[in-house]
Amino acid sequence: MGEREAAPMMLRRLYTFAMIGAQPLLRRKLRRRGRAEPGYLEHIDERFGRYAGSVEPGALWIHAVSLGETRAAAILVEQLRKLQPDIRILLTHGTATGRAEGERILRKGDMQAWLPWDVPKAVHGFLNHFRPRAGVLMETEVWPNLVAGCKARDIPLALANARFSEKSMKQTLRLARLARQTYGTLAAVWAQTDADAQRLAQVGATVKHVFGNLKFDATPDPVQLERGREWRDTLDRPVVMFASSREGEEEAFFQLLQSEDGLEGVQWLVVPRHPQRFEEVVQLAELHGLTVSRRTDWPDAPEDAQVWIGDSLGEMALYYGLADVALLGGSFAKLGGQNLIEAAACGCPVVMGPHTFNFAEAAELSLAAGAAQRVPDMREGVLAAVAWASDIERQLAGHRAALGFAAAHQGAARRTAEALLALVGR
Repeated sequence: MGEREAAPMMLRRLYTFAMIGAQPLLRRKLRRRGRAEPGYLEHIDERFGRYAGSVEPGALWIHAVSLGETRAAAILVEQLRKLQPDIRILLTHGTATGRAEGERILRKGDMQAWLPWDVPKAVHGFLNHFRPRAGVLMETEVWPNLVAGCKARDIPLALANARFSEKSMKQTLRLARLARQTYGTLAAVWAQTDADAQRLAQVGATVKHVFGNLKFDATPDPVQLERGREWRDTLDRPVVMFASSREGEEEAFFQLLQSEDGLEGVQWLVVPRHPQRFEEVVQLAELHGLTVSRRTDWPDAPEDAQVWIGDSLGEMALYYGLADVALLGGSFAKLGGQNLIEAAACGCPVVMGPHTFNFAEAAELSLAAGAAQRVPDMREGVLAAVAWASDIERQLAGHRAALGFAAAHQGAARRTAEALLALVGR
């Protein structure tokens, strides 16, 4: 074995020792998170490569770590079923919200499980149990032992809808030799943007194509969207939504609502990113002296309150239909921003903060299309959203621009599905 092959192997051994040593910390983390989200306490043995029962081999395995990746996976699965109706899916996850969302995708014959901790024994247990015919990692999740295990069994493994920020690239290059071996072993990489492709190439990936973002192909629930718009038509004030708000951002937001003049004539809607924080956000709003109404308490229409809290899952289309303008969560703290494409598909323009590195190209394209506005901080964001929502002509122009922006970038789902089926020989 030459020096070029030996160095990455040694690094992977050191990485494996570290992962094995961290297993007790993983169990502790699962117990802690399970107190807020009981889903983390289910099927814990699967995290360590132990799976119950027997399964029929040959499913197409798709790994979607969390909520956003699972929603992207749903779009891909829908397109795969159009092209190959009898396809069987194995869906794996890393978070409880991802697994709960993934249940909506499953059909008879499909399977769902936790992806195991990335140590060889657990990876072998997973691959030996399910024996998938091919695997797809959604967006960002690339694990050295998992990739090596697939390679050893001749299981084609692709990275789809791949995004790779500058920050992620710098972190990955700290272990450059291991990264290049891992990314270089993937059978195919399909990137969202040219910039993602260039960064992935720097860590050793062979990017086959740049297909765009699968999330542009999502179709909002028309019933939810119409219901939200009907509720909006009953109001005599503009509605501004804080979409997918994150911890640390709501504090500054509620403080502004309490202290800033000129915000009284607006209906505020806050939809936290993580469901385990619904109660926390309600309490935080009330702590700032704001009256609150929860979506789960509404019978047929929103109840009167200064702040509505969207404390339900799977109803983002309803919330965007109800809103005139949305503030983009995750963009006002250094978190990279949440998905703005869903807002655009619903015709809701967006005001974003300075931090959108998770969706950098989509953010710039939406700005150029007139579907979004960028601001330097939360205060400027709130004021800009109020001004936009209060201007009827500008609001309608933003609505049209958002729909046009979303429609102009569709097609990634079919391109990815066709490439994936070609990869596995169908």
